[in-house]
Amino acid sequence: MTVPAMLPDVASPVTAAYTRLTEVFSGLRIRELADGEQAPSGGGWVGASDLAGGGPALDAFLAWDNAQVLRDYGQQARPDVIASFGLHRYAWPACLLITVPWFLLRRVPRAPVQDVAFQRALGTMTVRVRDFSCLPDDPAAQLPGARVVPDEEALRGEVRAAVAEHLEPVLDGFGPRMRRGKRALWGMATDEIVEGLWYVAHLLGEEQRAVTELERLLPGSTKPYVGTAGFRELTGPDGEPLPTRDRASCCLFYTLRPEDTCVTCPRTCDADRVERLRTGP
Repeated sequence: MTVPAMLPDVASPVTAAYTRLTEVFSGLRIRELADGEQAPSGGGWVGASDLAGGGPALDAFLAWDNAQVLRDYGQQARPDVIASFGLHRYAWPACLLITVPWFLLRRVPRAPVQDVAFQRALGTMTVRVRDFSCLPDDPAAQLPGARVVPDEEALRGEVRAAVAEHLEPVLDGFGPRMRRGKRALWGMATDEIVEGLWYVAHLLGEEQRAVTELERLLPGSTKPYVGTAGFRELTGPDGEPLPTRDRASCCLFYTLRPEDTCVTCPRTCDADRVERLRTGP
């Protein structure tokens, strides 16, 4: 078993964003690896490249989800449902590796699968940031590893490319277990990008800015992603605005609790959404 020593995080052009993320969301800590530092393994750690391989490492990862469903719901879920849960629980934080630095700093790190590891029980990811994209007026544009792009739309393109670079092999690893085609898998990727940053931005007090940014990031014509960010606004009984979104995919939780769908699920009607958004969980 190889577990990294508890050394201070390595400073990089995106460190401040990862620090801020943990300040508002203690459920995820991102630790950057130094050049030459070995990625963690054993002790519950799994490399993203191992998940992409779709073999024993993925079996072990999904065994956790299977045990959780049996413990919490007292029933056996279908294998494709377990795989969907497992993909969500990995992809949601993995997308934040890229989207949070973009949102907070206008810097977009690359995070290929060979440079990322995850320990779900600790809520910790490690990443080796080798290069990043930024705008011309960013002071970090002079740093080693910087790739300067001309404008905000080009930077959005870098976000889409960086997430796709990371998730495509992961989707290939999970895909055979999920009974979903490529389009459905990329619909899930779209949802993970949107819902992760939307949630974190709410904690940061910048939810409306995130909605605007995500609508520009995913306007509906950016393959391989499927659909738009999906935001819309409902009206409560007293005329109050109630923000919601329509997921591009289904998480399949309804297979365990048909009466308890997510508020953003395509299966949840607007009347139910309004009631749940007004009264809370």
